[in-house]
Amino acid sequence: MPHPNLDQISLANVLSVLGDQTRLAIVGYLACNEGLAVSCGQFSEFGSKTNLSYHLAKLREAGITHTEVAGTSRLISLRRADLDSRFPGLLDSIITAAQELPALERLRDEA
Repeated sequence: MPHPNLDQISLANVLSVLGDQTRLAIVGYLACNEGLAVSCGQFSEFGSKTNLSYHLAKLREAGITHTEVAGTSRLISLRRADLDSRFPGLLDSIITAAQELPALERLRDEA
């Protein structure tokens, strides 16, 4: 799966992609599970498989997430080190905003 190199990640594209609440919620969920690669199935709370595939592709293409193919699964993780290196402090601000989304609050309440 193609991922942008560090120098190809643009602030305008990152902010544009994160302007969608579903994608912002996915980033928040990944932040709650930092250090773990999360399978696509764990995002079912955020929409249909087709819808999620679209959102996950947008996040990957913007350089926000890394997708690793593992057999028939896709494992998603944040590209925290890359984003922190390129835009210091940005991801922390984004994660703080994402934690206030109703979808993430429901998931935390269920856990």
